[in-house]
Amino acid sequence: VQLQASGGGVVQSGGSLRLSCAASGIIFSADSMGWYREAPGKQRELVATITSGGVTNYAASVKGRFAVSGDGAKNTVYLQMNSLKSGDTAVYYCNMRRYGDNGYNYLGRGTLVTVSS
Repeated sequence: VQLQASGGGVVQSGGSLRLSCAASGIIFSADSMGWYREAPGKQRELVATITSGGVTNYAASVKGRFAVSGDGAKNTVYLQMNSLKSGDTAVYYCNMRRYGDNGYNYLGRGTLVTVSS
């Protein structure tokens, strides 16, 4: 199984980026897909998730600025990031998780987002 994230890069403060993540090799669709991030010197933190039923959850620091979406049938998840701040600079990892039978918890390699002030 591979989770390939893309869309990272350098953007000025106030700008936008859209991250994408596509999974290959997954047989059973995910119950939850989302994004984590790890900033320099900090622990990895949850950014946003979306369930197979479309319920979303966001970290307080990104609520109102970021939007997560996904296509369970295609095993893809997206993160639209607007009004980016320097504090959003981090490596972003996509995650796909399935609970119960045939369960799994996969984390992608990560894509670097750098917000310059």
